[in-house]
Amino acid sequence: MKTVYDVQQLLKKFGTIIYVGDRVADLELMEEELKELYQSQLIDVKDYQMALLIVRHEAQLEREKRMKKE
Repeated sequence: MKTVYDVQQLLKKFGTIIYVGDRVADLELMEEELKELYQSQLIDVKDYQMALLIVRHEAQLEREKRMKKE
């Protein structure tokens, strides 16, 4: 798992498709869904940690991009 697309595909395996139209909100919802899957023991710790790292990194990049625009 290396990209947000990979995380989306992981979530899709569990029937979760997230699209709100706001990239940061999408990423925050993905993070919440990942936490739920991990707490339910549906994904292993390695996948959880990697997916969380990817989502949080992408969210930070999006926030920085927004700050530059303002």
